[in-house]
Amino acid sequence: MLNRKNKGRTGRLGSMVAITAVAALALTACNSGSASSTDTSSPSAGGGDQKITFIPKQLNNPYTDVVLGGGKKGATEAGFASSQVVGPLEASASSQVSFINAETQAGTNVIAIAANDPDAVCTALGEARSAGAKIVAFDSDTNPDCRDIFISQVVAKDVALIQTKLISEQIGGSGEIAILSATANATNQNEWIKYMEEELASNPAYKDIKLVAKVYGDDNDTKSFQEAQGLMQAHPNLKGIISPTTVGIAATARYLSTSAYKGKVALTGLGLPNEMRPFVKDGTVKEFALWDPAQLGYVAAFAGKALKDGKITGAEGDTFTAGELGERKVEKGGLVIVGPPTVFNAENIDKYNF
Repeated sequence: MLNRKNKGRTGRLGSMVAITAVAALALTACNSGSASSTDTSSPSAGGGDQKITFIPKQLNNPYTDVVLGGGKKGATEAGFASSQVVGPLEASASSQVSFINAETQAGTNVIAIAANDPDAVCTALGEARSAGAKIVAFDSDTNPDCRDIFISQVVAKDVALIQTKLISEQIGGSGEIAILSATANATNQNEWIKYMEEELASNPAYKDIKLVAKVYGDDNDTKSFQEAQGLMQAHPNLKGIISPTTVGIAATARYLSTSAYKGKVALTGLGLPNEMRPFVKDGTVKEFALWDPAQLGYVAAFAGKALKDGKITGAEGDTFTAGELGERKVEKGGLVIVGPPTVFNAENIDKYNF
């Protein structure tokens, strides 16, 4: 659920499996050999029998669990009759297509999706829209032609700049760095990396920093851990790693914390405070950033309801009220910004619980 004590602060930042959104914050073991689907009903406030389905990049991801918890809360408050979560266990480019098709056939009113690939889902989403569904992209965008609105964490360039700044400070402004990302096709990751590369190339403050590698852990803990090991073996002079993914940064921190590189190789990126707390306290990580993930799902639900009720179309200048988070405005390109990132460190990390 939405973290109320953090509300209003300035710095917030393969087989088919379907899981009810009522358990979104506790999405735990999903047997990859089974499939199930459950709706969770909620009181409707003028929504009739409207249904919203969330399709994340993958299930069993701690960051996703928090986002979906906010989505469940938002769906209930917005007045959807029911909400559910369906999605793949692996975050591959085409893994979400079958779930979109199933929701189209089921007549789902709103599909909220965090795309693993901006284009791979487009044909399926187009069919869903033709059938009457409204499409809300959240966290990781689709091709803009394939959705009605996109709920973004923050301004993409701001996310890139804060991570670049943090790694520069932690390595003293010079040396080799690497990026350990999620999937190679992830829209949000690639946009952040693009801005990081531009900033490193154009900002004189970073002229002595050299980006020597980009690797992909596919938002899989084991693979991310192995990629972190591989970076150190391939680049013995590496001074820092940026991991703009909660799975990647936690796996990399776990590797560094018990290696000879602890305290010698800096690590920053985007992480969940609850996962990163032990690594901050043991000195493996000095600072990292994120927003409040629950707000993404929460705002996405209200946006979907406003779209389906005809209150907005996703056009620039449209406004809608997102419950306790207040009025939101649609920017150019159908973009809605949730809020700026927060930097977490030893001094403030115990104030956050997500």
